[in-house]
This record gives sequence, C-alpha cells and structure tokens, in this order.
Amino acid sequence: MILATVAGFPISTTHALTGAIIGCGIVAVGSAVNFAALGEGFVLPLLLSPVLATVIAGTVYILFRALRIATGVTKEWCVCVGAEEKVIAMPQPSSVFALPSVGSTITLSVDEEENCRERYAGSFLGIGAQQMMDAGHFLSAGTVSFARGLNDTPKIVVLLLLWKSFDVRWGFAAIAIAMAIGGLLNARKVAETMSKKITALNHGQGFTANLATALLVVLASLFGLPVSTTHVSVGSLFGIGLTTGKASPRVMSAIVFSWLITLPCAAIVAGSIYWFANHFRS
Repeated sequence: MILATVAGFPISTTHALTGAIIGCGIVAVGSAVNFAALGEGFVLPLLLSPVLATVIAGTVYILFRALRIATGVTKEWCVCVGAEEKVIAMPQPSSVFALPSVGSTITLSVDEEENCRERYAGSFLGIGAQQMMDAGHFLSAGTVSFARGLNDTPKIVVLLLLWKSFDVRWGFAAIAIAMAIGGLLNARKVAETMSKKITALNHGQGFTANLATALLVVLASLFGLPVSTTHVSVGSLFGIGLTTGKASPRVMSAIVFSWLITLPCAAIVAGSIYWFANHFRS
C-alpha cells in the first residue's frame, strides 16, 4: 500500500487486505480456506462495484447536465489579465553588448488550466449557481469520507479482534487516527492521479463523481458488502470521463493493472511473512 501511494497509484486497501488474508490462510490451513465464501462475499463485489460506478456516474452526470440546461444555468470562463515582470534586453549605445533591464508588460492568458477556471453563471432558487455548487462539492467530499469510514474501517478493525485484551472501541479510534495521519503525510500523488489524470473535471463533474461514489459505498455498507471506495471512486471518475470524451484510457489501464497485481502480491508477501514467523518461532 505504501509503495503504491508513493508511486501515485490509487489501489484498494480492501484488495490488499483480502490478498493478505488469502496468503496467510493458504500457508496456515491450505485447501481448508473457504474460497466459495471469499468469492461471493469479497471478490464479486470488488469486481462489480467499479463497473456499476462507471455506469451510474455517467448516467447521473447526463441527468444533472440536462437539469442545469433546463434551469438556465450556463458556464462561464474567467480569464486572467495582469502585469508580469520580464527581463528585456536593452541595447546600449556605448557597447556592443545588450544589458538586461526589468520591464513590466500586460499579459493575457486564455484556456490555460492554471490561469482559467470554469464557473457556473446564474442562480438556482435564488442562490448563486457557483456558490451552491461549491457548497455541494464540499459536502459531497465529506460524504465520501464518511462512506469510506463506514465501509473500510471495520475491515481493518476486525484484524484487531484477534487481540483479546484490546477494546474494539479503541481499535476504531486508532484506525481513524492512522488514516488521518496517512492522508496528511503522503496523499497528494494519489489525489492528483484521481483528480487530474483519469479525466479533466469541472465543479459539476467532481460533485457528481463524489455523489455516485458515496451513494454506492453507503448502500454496500448497509447490505454488509465489503466494496472498495477506491474502486468505486475511480469507476465514477472514468464513467464521467467516458461521457464527456475526456477520459484517459492509458491512465485507466495502468490503474487497472495495479489493481490486478495488488491481490496476488499481497497474498505472496503476507504468506511469506507468516511462514517465516512460524518457522523461526518453532
């Protein structure tokens, strides 16, 4: 997980945990591992959830876009115009050399991602469209965080239940703190991959991806299905990218490949550690 995070690949914690459990289980009990229950309870939801997210996010975005057009909310672009200092070569009459001089010029930047920003003009129910979108985007991001905690935290905490003297409530607190610290330390590369490289996004598209992700993960949690928030989120982003025609198949292929190798790699590493630990203990 740490290696993938440093490399900027959004892999699934659920995948890594499932692989680790399979690896340890095979080394410990061999064929006694319940692969049927594992396939129905873990593998199937993990495979279907990103596909379902792709379809739902793309569909919801089309509906939201139609609603925006129907309510008269339009898009507008802000263009940056300002002074910029440049070094200009000034010829000197007493020398054949040109000496640098600092001058100020007016610059105009159009259609550059760092200088231009797409916004929503108009209002909806008496509230500015962009203000409403900013608030909705912020709340939807919080909802995704809640959904992730709802579905992912129990998978990690359950491993602590093997420690009989450890209170499960402290386990939830410890996992929450560890996830927060990990996010603060080194989440930027993964965030950049998901927010910029899978597909170009505006405010409405980001809001839609968050909403679809939160909806699917919360519903899966209510039914006790251990899905991957990462898989669902990436699927939602890719679904919107397919709808807008801006998705990057190359980046998506690299992400899917990282997903495919996560489970067997985790199984091999966990099984090896368990075997060495048992070997040296005996």
